[in-house]
This record gives sequence, structure tokens and C-alpha cells, in this order.
Amino acid sequence: MRRYLVTGGAGFIGSHFLHALLEKETDASVTNLDLLTYAGNPENVADLAGSSRYRFVHGDICDRELVDRLMSETDVVVHFAAESFVDRSIYGAENFIHTDVFGTFVLLEAARKYSIQKFIHISTDEVYGTCASGSFDEEETLKPTNPYSASKAGADRLAYSFFKTYDLPVIITRASNNYGPKQYPEKLIPLFITNALQNVPLPVYGDGMQLRDWLHVSDHCSAVLLLLKEGIAGEVYNIGSGFEVPNLKITEMILQTLKQPSSLIQHVHDRPGHDRRYSMNTQKLRALGWQSSWSLEDGLKATIEWYVQNPDWWQQIRERQKEFQEFYKKHYGTIGEKSWQIRPS
Repeated sequence: MRRYLVTGGAGFIGSHFLHALLEKETDASVTNLDLLTYAGNPENVADLAGSSRYRFVHGDICDRELVDRLMSETDVVVHFAAESFVDRSIYGAENFIHTDVFGTFVLLEAARKYSIQKFIHISTDEVYGTCASGSFDEEETLKPTNPYSASKAGADRLAYSFFKTYDLPVIITRASNNYGPKQYPEKLIPLFITNALQNVPLPVYGDGMQLRDWLHVSDHCSAVLLLLKEGIAGEVYNIGSGFEVPNLKITEMILQTLKQPSSLIQHVHDRPGHDRRYSMNTQKLRALGWQSSWSLEDGLKATIEWYVQNPDWWQQIRERQKEFQEFYKKHYGTIGEKSWQIRPS
């Protein structure tokens, strides 16, 4: 039985991956290490609790003693755990550096000690920075533009260094913007869906023409599962759907699907250093036989329907988000004459 350690498995992408892994590899056992910070949700993996092949460990990837013990019982690591929200990183970078860089270091050191068979490090397209034209391939110079993407770039290159220096079989993935069911509603799509369901304005940064590649979470998981078998150690793989759409268009699609008026769109001042466009060349991954199974239209409709059908899941989170709203008002009201307060479009 192959023994997996998955970090951040109670989060959005990690929890989807755990379900996909246990379904596909029927002889695998999985330990889920998660600190359960604000974005980690035990409900995302509650249905796995009865499985003899699944174990949850509440703990920190920065805890050397705990990581060492878990790594001694592990064959393969899939590392999702990270602080991951750009806006929070702008006004509180320390946690991002500690978790994303030092936490990754702790995992890599333990993986080297126990000669782990494969270490999948989940990075992000944001490490490339903005893409003015064309699409970035895996050899592009990294130019992160905010503390979050810088912390992920640091972890990305640290993971690669352990391959080059110690021959640790590391594979690095850089995925585009994920969406799907059970995403914490601070990210654009779930925030705008739940706002629209409550007739609350949808705050669009600037002119809303920031371009993003939108990847359904299940397609991200299928790519990682493929790389567990076909990926080559030391290589980086871009993961993206090819559906490059402006944030404003996504906003309009959400409102149209929910039959809500466009008057709910409210433009707010742009965040500092906001990357204008992300775009990646994914031919390297597609050459292994991977392709996305969700169109953006179908994936977005299915995601919206999930939030419509599961208000209990997100309403309790929205109650806790009063702190999140105060965070925005506090910090976005401190940039010169700018204010986070919603203004008419």
C-alpha cells in the first residue's frame, strides 16, 4: 500500500485532491496534515473520517518534530498547504513567509531524511508575474509582484534546489486560478456568487479587465494525479485550462446565471500591484495526455448551482467573515486618497 502525506488537505484544492486520490488509488493510504487556519474546513473531509485508508492530523507543517514523525511513515508527499490570499499578504506578509517558505523547508528536509519516493510541490502561476503578451512556459524567469507570490516563488525554487542538490525527486506544478465547490468565499468566484445570492454588491477591482485563466478544481486534481505517475523529477509543469477571461466577464456570467441585475456590480479601487494578466503555455503537461474536462461555462454553472444548493456550508463562513470585511475597510482605506468603500461603476 502506497502511503501518502497530503498537506493542507482540509482546504479547497487539497480536499478535492484527497477525494480524487482515494477514489483512483484504491490501495493507497493517506495522512492529511492541516493546521485548520481560517480557510481550512473539517467539513470538506468529514465524509472520509470512516475510511481505514484515511487519517487526519491537526498540525503545522512548520512543526519539525511532527513532520519528521509523519514523514517516517510516508512514501509520497503532495504539498498544498500555504497561505494563499494575495490581499491578506499585502498587509500581513510574515505569516506567508513563515508558512510558505519555512514550512516547505521543513517538509523538504524531512523528505530528504527519509528518502521520499516523490514530492509534488504545488506552486502557482502568480510566481511568473504579469504577462503582457503571449504565454509563459516553464522556463520563464519568475517575477512575483506581491508578498504571496514572492513567498510561493521562494518555496518553488527551494523545492527545486533540493532536487538539484540532494536528488530529492521533486516535481513542481504551477496552476492557474482554481474555482469549484467548497472554495472559501474570499476568492472572486465564491465571493461574488454568495454576494449575489444575498443581493450584496459585487466589488470589482478597478476596471475589472484583469485577465485570468480559470481552471476547475477537478481538472487541477486530475493533472496532479497524472504527474504522480508520469511526471519527471526536477521538472516544472504548468496547469491551466486555456479559458482566459476578464474578471468583469466572470462577474457578469455569475449575475446572468443567477438572474441578478448588473447594477450589483460595483467598481472599487484596485489593489496595490495588481497583476494585469496571467497566461501560461501548458503544452508540456498536455503532451503527457492531460486535458481539461470542464468548459468554463459548464464549470461555472455547476459551481454556482453547488452554492445555491448548499447555503448551510457558506452562510456560517459568511458570519465569520465580518473580520474579513473589517480587514478590507481598514487597509484599503489607508492608501492615500483611496478607499475600499464601494463606489458606483
